[in-house]
Amino acid sequence: MLDVVWDMETGDPDDFLTLLLLLGHPQVNLKAVTVTPGTPDQVGLVRRALEWFGRSIPVGAHDLDHLPKSARDGGEPGEGRHGRRGLCVSSWHYAAFGDIPPSRDAAPGGEVLMAHCDESTTLVTGAPLKNLGAAMQLPGFRVGTLVVQGGFAGEGVVPPERQLDKFRGMTTCPTYNLNGDPRSAEAALVHPGIGARFFVAKNVCHGVSYDQEVHARVGALTHRSLSLRLIWQGMAKYLDKSPAGKKFHDPLAACCAIDRSIGTWAEVELYRARGGWGSRLMPGSGTWIITGHDHEKFLRTLTACPE
Repeated sequence: MLDVVWDMETGDPDDFLTLLLLLGHPQVNLKAVTVTPGTPDQVGLVRRALEWFGRSIPVGAHDLDHLPKSARDGGEPGEGRHGRRGLCVSSWHYAAFGDIPPSRDAAPGGEVLMAHCDESTTLVTGAPLKNLGAAMQLPGFRVGTLVVQGGFAGEGVVPPERQLDKFRGMTTCPTYNLNGDPRSAEAALVHPGIGARFFVAKNVCHGVSYDQEVHARVGALTHRSLSLRLIWQGMAKYLDKSPAGKKFHDPLAACCAIDRSIGTWAEVELYRARGGWGSRLMPGSGTWIITGHDHEKFLRTLTACPE
């Protein structure tokens, strides 16, 4: 079993679906969850998912009591594409899974990471690295493996035949999760308490989607897995509005954490330039970025069921 801590947000379906995946995956022991920015609506959503699986694990929030204004931009309670939305929770979450009450049952996110990460733990992040930034400020923080959904590998790192058309020839590109807290992202690249670093970046994850074919494959296994049943339920609602499918960034990152061989990796130095991020080959850096993936192996990991 792989010991995992999951750091998430709730602006779109990816992160919550990843939480559902990790809660029921037969190869994962989910130790804790942290959420950014950490509104009561977000904490309530995480708590409800834990209830479905009968789990009682720590939940951390970046700033439950003093949310910055940026946390509210585009996320005030109101109406969204699928109906009612909460503060930093998309309308899809409520349309897919029903009314979910808010909760304030969360500890400071940095402290949760400090308490539940160690040399044998994999921390997977699908949000701006605010909780990790807080943890790195605490003396003695350490984690064996960091898997970040974010970053960019382009020209000079990704072979031309693997470059997506929209990124062809580019060396840098903005990336949401790293730009959400660039200081913490830069600190994570050099923090001595972090072992290996793996970045699941745009040139690959933007080519991975949950479409009707994947939906059918998941649907065939819903009787064997609560995770897959809930993922299927959520994506059925999403596909009603967007039948072409959904890019599946965070589930890809989680599956790469479970089975590293899904990805093809290059050892690099990540760098920030003019609001974008890039990478250059650097053997011995201890930082790896994805340059390709085995799609069938990803799907097998995504749909793994308990015996």
